[in-house]
Amino acid sequence: MTRVAAVDCGTNSIRLLVADLDPGTGVLTELDRRMTIVRLGQGVDRTGRLAPEALERTFAACREYAAVIEELGAERVRFVATSASRDAENRDEFVRGVLDILGVEPEVVTGAQEAEFSFTGATRELPGHEERLVVDIGGGSTEFVTGREHVAAARSVDIGCVRLTERHIRSDPPAEAELAAVRADVEAALDLAEETVPLRSAATLVGLAGSVTTVAAIALGLDRYDWEAIHHSRIPFETVAGITRTLAAATHDERAAIPVMHPGRVDVIVAGALVLLGIMERTGAREVVVSEHDILDGIAWSLV
Repeated sequence: MTRVAAVDCGTNSIRLLVADLDPGTGVLTELDRRMTIVRLGQGVDRTGRLAPEALERTFAACREYAAVIEELGAERVRFVATSASRDAENRDEFVRGVLDILGVEPEVVTGAQEAEFSFTGATRELPGHEERLVVDIGGGSTEFVTGREHVAAARSVDIGCVRLTERHIRSDPPAEAELAAVRADVEAALDLAEETVPLRSAATLVGLAGSVTTVAAIALGLDRYDWEAIHHSRIPFETVAGITRTLAAATHDERAAIPVMHPGRVDVIVAGALVLLGIMERTGAREVVVSEHDILDGIAWSLV
């Protein structure tokens, strides 16, 4: 067994996993998994820079995570930073802050690396060897990766729930023209992804990250977030389409009142659901298999 700590810092959230890994059996024993909405990508699409208040929120979460890592005695730590910090002019400030707090330098990975981690984390424990399309809908970007036991093709495109919300959504509830603009961006990004990744050939669509798990929790009728119920649930296309319509027609307060809705996801879930729905429409998937194991688990496995 090797005890490791993996940190995934995205556009909307930062997450920590501390786990014991057994490479021989492929078993990951989770000791601590937590998520904090920090909105690191606040305004990056518009300004090209990480905002001071966004950096401070992220550093505060890092200080909390450092205490957990020390308490649990992780032998190896890897910190992966994704879309927002790839795009920012002042990413050196972010790197220095993380290094000071956690003692490791954040790796600003490419979209292809991000996709590799997501695929490994999501599929390592799934039975069978059919071709799968894994989609990781983040705050700033969405990763598409196909493969069986190993990655065959991957592409990262700049559609994510935060980026699309900041770019297009101003009204409460969103105006039809705003929703149409989000859908148009999703379609254009899917065209780009399809240049590299055969989106329509996989037998199974696997969906990752908060937008997908939130839609799944709503579909399952949960009155609180239940990791075990959501993990490996199968949500039909018609259900995703209905939930997306409902969310798009709801006000901010109505979405906030949904029991399983994280407060940090209330204002971006409409765009996230539209991305998922657009993917299912393009691929012809009749359902999405929801995985709670994702890029974070892939980062952890990379340490052994």
